[in-house]
Amino acid sequence: MNYLLNIDEAIDRKFLVTKAMKGQADIGTIIHVMDAEQQGQAVIVYYRVTRYNEKFHDYQDYTAKFENLAAFCKWAQPDNFIARNYECFSIRDIQHYIKIKNRNFASFCLPIILIAAIIIWVVALFVVKGIAGIIIGAVLTLVVIIGAFSLLKMQKKKEKMRLYRKVSAGWGVVFE
Repeated sequence: MNYLLNIDEAIDRKFLVTKAMKGQADIGTIIHVMDAEQQGQAVIVYYRVTRYNEKFHDYQDYTAKFENLAAFCKWAQPDNFIARNYECFSIRDIQHYIKIKNRNFASFCLPIILIAAIIIWVVALFVVKGIAGIIIGAVLTLVVIIGAFSLLKMQKKKEKMRLYRKVSAGWGVVFE
């Protein structure tokens, strides 16, 4: 998903690294884009790791080259919530948040639906024969589709609430 129309919009903004890239910031690291330039389709980004772990040190500049703007947007995404509350979370918390946040229909729901639908239809057609088997298969497939979408939505909400609870614990506020 593209978050930017051109690379100039990334300058002087903070991004959350969401994809591994050799020799660059780790997944779950907040970076501050200092400068960026377009060379044909390629995009060159000059950034600084604003929050660091043992591997990266403060005030050290890095350069990353991407094939295009879409490749940069897959590598790093704007996330104000994480950027503002970074010190409240461990890298593991942030990586789990990224994993849940990046789930979508194709990566999460579709495999569940396909596997469940195959099992449902095999059982419905071979155990319950005739029209009853087709009706049961169709109804159960619809239930699985609705359940997969609900599970995806519930997991995203649950993860966001888990992070809000961590942040609010320091404030003395409890989210239910």
